[in-house]
Amino acid sequence: MTSIRKRSWTAPDGSEKSGWQVDYVDSAGQRRRKQFARKKEAESWITTAAYQVQQGTHTPDSQSITIAKAADLWIKRGEREKLEASTLAAYDQHVRLHIAPLCGDRKLSQVTRPMVEGWRDTWLEKLSRPMATRVLRSLSAIVSEAQSRGYVAQNVVAGVKVRRAKREKPRVAIPTKAELQAILKAASASTEPMAHPLALMAIFAGLRASELRGLPWRCIDFSAATVAVDQRADLKNVIGPPKSEAGYRTIPLPPSAVAALKIWKLACPPSNDELVFPSIAKRVMSHRYMNLTIMRAVQIAAGVCDPMVKDGKPALDQDEQPVMVQRYSLHDFRHAAASLWIEQRVSPKRVQAWMGHSSIQVTFDTYGHLFDQADQDGAVALAIERELAPTRHLDDART
Repeated sequence: MTSIRKRSWTAPDGSEKSGWQVDYVDSAGQRRRKQFARKKEAESWITTAAYQVQQGTHTPDSQSITIAKAADLWIKRGEREKLEASTLAAYDQHVRLHIAPLCGDRKLSQVTRPMVEGWRDTWLEKLSRPMATRVLRSLSAIVSEAQSRGYVAQNVVAGVKVRRAKREKPRVAIPTKAELQAILKAASASTEPMAHPLALMAIFAGLRASELRGLPWRCIDFSAATVAVDQRADLKNVIGPPKSEAGYRTIPLPPSAVAALKIWKLACPPSNDELVFPSIAKRVMSHRYMNLTIMRAVQIAAGVCDPMVKDGKPALDQDEQPVMVQRYSLHDFRHAAASLWIEQRVSPKRVQAWMGHSSIQVTFDTYGHLFDQADQDGAVALAIERELAPTRHLDDART
């Protein structure tokens, strides 16, 4: 049963106050009340609340918590589950810089879909579209966590999306074959002995940077010509399990990579974790050193680089020479490996397995255009064969 009645009282300062009080019974049979300044607001609220009670999706304000509190519970759960340090840092940034300042004091029971759509629009105005999407996704995860704890009956954020046109979908940066050849040649001539095996593993095995940094020698099978992935190094250089269950995998290696690894193993300094690519201190190599020191030097030597631009002008070093920056990151070589496999007609499921993707959808979302191109190339080859086949048969008949 629900009712709305006017209520008057005397405030502590002696002034007379009045408001409209809603009395109702929640889904658990508990009597609840909520007060509004205007009758119209009370009537509007009770219409929605009555429907939510009937559907079992109503949460009284007294049993709910703020978005800021829910975010804290969500972050702490991630810490207990030992999520990667970089992931937790990103989540903390979403909450601290974007969610808490905008809506952190709002109780979950008071959040409506129109509110969330307004917050989404605010983030789209202030942030890049990808960042706005990630922040909105974090907010949905926060509410979902609170829902599982009984602080809110439904997740109204789940239905709010950041729409992206197909033309806005970014294409991955993939080095050309000529660039890859130049990089491998420069790496083989580098004074850094691990540069060549590192470049080969990055290009032909498609390992993540964290997997290269945490790769132990026991995972290299020289006789089978494979590399197995069963651990990785996080942002803080701590060795741990792969990113997901799909991260556990075995990838074939070409003879050139096997040969280079055999030579490097003889010169590789021992480390506590028996790493293939240890740091100078014989520990886990930092991502920055591997990417910006070793692979940057290789790319510049190979001519796969571009001048650094600062304030619209080429940056110069102390000798007034242009400062060059590498064209590709370690992750771009991962894309190169996928493109080479796809070009060789490796099936999508096998590409998914070798890349360590959690689902085939991730593989298609990232490399779908390459599979399309491979299919088109195959169709062209078949068409050419059909055109030449009659001529070949005539030639055979004459002989």
